[in-house]
Amino acid sequence: MNAMNFVEPEERIALRKAVAELGAKYGHEYYARKARADEKTHELWDEAGRLGYLGVNIPEEYGGGGAGIADLAAVLEELAAAGSPLLLMVVSPAICGTVLSRFGTEDQKKQWLPGIADGSKRMVFAITEPDAGSNSHRITTTARRDAGGWVLNGRKVFISGVDEADAVLVVGRTEDAKTGKLKPALFILPAGTPGFEYTKIPMDIVAPENQFSLFLDDVHLPAEALVGEEDAAIAQLFAGLNPERIMGASFSLGIARYALAKAVGYANERRVWGAPIGTHQGLAHPLAEIKIELELAKLMTQKAASLYDSGDDFGAGEAANMAKYAAAEVAIRATDQAVQTHGGNGLATEYGLGTLVTAVRLGRIAPVSREMVLNFVGQHSLGLPKSY
Repeated sequence: MNAMNFVEPEERIALRKAVAELGAKYGHEYYARKARADEKTHELWDEAGRLGYLGVNIPEEYGGGGAGIADLAAVLEELAAAGSPLLLMVVSPAICGTVLSRFGTEDQKKQWLPGIADGSKRMVFAITEPDAGSNSHRITTTARRDAGGWVLNGRKVFISGVDEADAVLVVGRTEDAKTGKLKPALFILPAGTPGFEYTKIPMDIVAPENQFSLFLDDVHLPAEALVGEEDAAIAQLFAGLNPERIMGASFSLGIARYALAKAVGYANERRVWGAPIGTHQGLAHPLAEIKIELELAKLMTQKAASLYDSGDDFGAGEAANMAKYAAAEVAIRATDQAVQTHGGNGLATEYGLGTLVTAVRLGRIAPVSREMVLNFVGQHSLGLPKSY
């Protein structure tokens, strides 16, 4: 998809069709059953990996499809539209896979990318801290050199999927020998490393992926745990954050599509006073508005992915933030209207909507809050004074 053509290439259309068929094989009933039993969606993840869908953005020489974030986003959107979104796609192939592909050493690429591509290895991303939140400049997890390696100390919070991960890509800070100031750096922390512990955060969201607090207490890592060049850490960090926002938008878009489809299906079938309830404008108009908002959000998401894949990191940053904002808003509205359309049935387990009510609300908070998106747009898109 380019600036003058709003139709996706045939290859991506075919990819969407194939992934949609896989998603339909599992569906929301499978997803919700796994989540309520505190089990993982390993069957879906493993099959998606075997079919090559999880690694479409990984370079071919490392077992991937050699495509871009636009194709990976399409995969996540279609799975979410089938009712089985895979949250770890946002962090393992999108963030970690992208960062390692662009900045990792050859050894790091060979060790991790083939497994990330086929789903046999999962790597999660740890940036958020209890006292930093949206202000990543206040990260206090530090790394100091020691005997040719590194020693990490710090704490992270709301880190997804740590209990499923083979490694964590940790954002820490090192001391610049020239200035004495701390600067960001990324490290690969394998699961089971001494000094690395985590605890589950109880959440009211019905999802198979759990959230964790991480504790790093004198964690010793070899020199080769550092990702890329120490001085390029800012570029490396943002190389992962733009795909994160694009994938977050696709996650929301898919759920919005799922909710809208459920609402439309019910509005066509449910009859009151001798006619389908969809004949009433009180229901038809809100659903039509959601369809319009959904298509607009999808276009912005595709624009963001296209800009990113073309190498325009700054342009992608603006579009990715806008896409994430728009997709989160329409997902919330679509889910709420779907519940309203179903009436009491909207919160009945049988109809598969109640589990989404809290899940879509997360889109306004993560991976970046709507307020920080508005700050970004106000400052960088409109040229207003910095407000934070």
